[in-house]
Amino acid sequence: MLALILGALTVFAFAPFNVYPLAVLTLAALFWLLNGVSVRRAFWRGLLFGIAEFGFGLYWLYISIHSVSGAPVWATMLVIVAVVVAMALYSAIACALAVWLLPRASAWRWVLLLPGLWVLLEWLRGWVLSGFPWLSLGYSQIGSALKGYAPLLGVYGVSLAVAVSAGLLLSVLLSAGWRVRIVTIAVLAAVWVAGGVLATVSWTRPAGAPIQFSLIQGDIPQSLKWDPQEFSVTLERYLHLTDAHWSSRVIIWPEAAIPAYADQVQKDYLDPIEKEARAHGTDMLLGILTENLSNGDAYNSVISLGGHDGVYDKRHLVPMAEYFPAPAWVTAWLEAHNLPYASFTAGAARQPLLKVAGYPVATSICYEDAFGSEIMRDLPEAAFLVNVTNDAWFGDSIALPQHFEISRMRALEAGRYLLRTTNTGITAVVNPHGGVVDRLPEDQVGVLTVRAPPYAGSTPYVRLGNVVIVVISMVLVLVGSLQRLKRRQR
Repeated sequence: MLALILGALTVFAFAPFNVYPLAVLTLAALFWLLNGVSVRRAFWRGLLFGIAEFGFGLYWLYISIHSVSGAPVWATMLVIVAVVVAMALYSAIACALAVWLLPRASAWRWVLLLPGLWVLLEWLRGWVLSGFPWLSLGYSQIGSALKGYAPLLGVYGVSLAVAVSAGLLLSVLLSAGWRVRIVTIAVLAAVWVAGGVLATVSWTRPAGAPIQFSLIQGDIPQSLKWDPQEFSVTLERYLHLTDAHWSSRVIIWPEAAIPAYADQVQKDYLDPIEKEARAHGTDMLLGILTENLSNGDAYNSVISLGGHDGVYDKRHLVPMAEYFPAPAWVTAWLEAHNLPYASFTAGAARQPLLKVAGYPVATSICYEDAFGSEIMRDLPEAAFLVNVTNDAWFGDSIALPQHFEISRMRALEAGRYLLRTTNTGITAVVNPHGGVVDRLPEDQVGVLTVRAPPYAGSTPYVRLGNVVIVVISMVLVLVGSLQRLKRRQR
């Protein structure tokens, strides 16, 4: 029961609640729950912690799968249970391995072994079976001193700082001697002070004068987005909002802003917009579907209009939403039972960068910004990060601030301004330190106009990716595990 409570409380460390110390406190309590238990019981306590964390933290999947997509309740619940249990298995395995590798509870387990295992399992969760890095502990610290580790080691480096802090805190509470406690407190303080100092470091630098951007938030309800009767209303809304901001150097529309394939609206809609953009010296990025007419492949894309024509096709598709990894007979059964499924084609891993105002940008669509190592592929060449998304799939739920929290981490890791344009929210601009420059209210039609300079240079994370944090975590696990061998030799 306590493991369940702790997992549920952990959700409050993340946006929109932002009680970031909870991540340290609940993890420390979970580590304590593993003292004196069997490997099997450690597994179950870790599993229950994860079930509560992801069950409460991902409840919005019900909105997207049932309320918006229209899947039956039974199918929706089946998918949610499968996702939650699958995600919870990672914390269960971390806990079980810690007890198996080092049966006797000690600071070695709390400060080295468990943090190393936790981060390795988080990292695995971020890429195994396409990956689902949502609610990684590091994201909860975007407002704390520990965020300073992100430009060096990425979000998993911040997760490690959280886990080590949890282990140190537990060591302070359970250590026998006062001298050990003082040293442990000093180390714990050093972890946070060092993070705070690193958070003030500017790893990258401005590479030009500020550029004026206008980010268009159309606020088209998902229930109406693909309604043929609303098609002309959608086209007119985006055109009207754009016409008032031709003075901006760059205008960005959100993901799939136009509910049609580009070739269907090219002549009567896109071509006139591009002509107008060129006349005003404005570059545009807009989300739209594209297709390869020769083979029928469909893409979720961003196209650029104006002075730099180009196309970016989404690389990391969402399983079960944008593509369905199942045999043909399964999709035939779904179609026969009127169950929704989608089948887009993933874009190439390496694509030419889109350009705005003469500068290359690292473009991501929706969920792609959850994968930091993939975003960093386009750096240091890119001068800006651009994310277009449509979080209307999740209604007015905590998914929106959770996703924005992830976006802010990408800006911090990259040392770049992030221009984030969404359909219903959260449309915002984030600075290279992960701070919010400005944002629009959710569920409102609006335009956010800001000035942001291009940036150059590389953070350590851009240069090295996740290799360093994975090696560090493996070393912690190895050193922690070796303590068992030392005890046996004695």
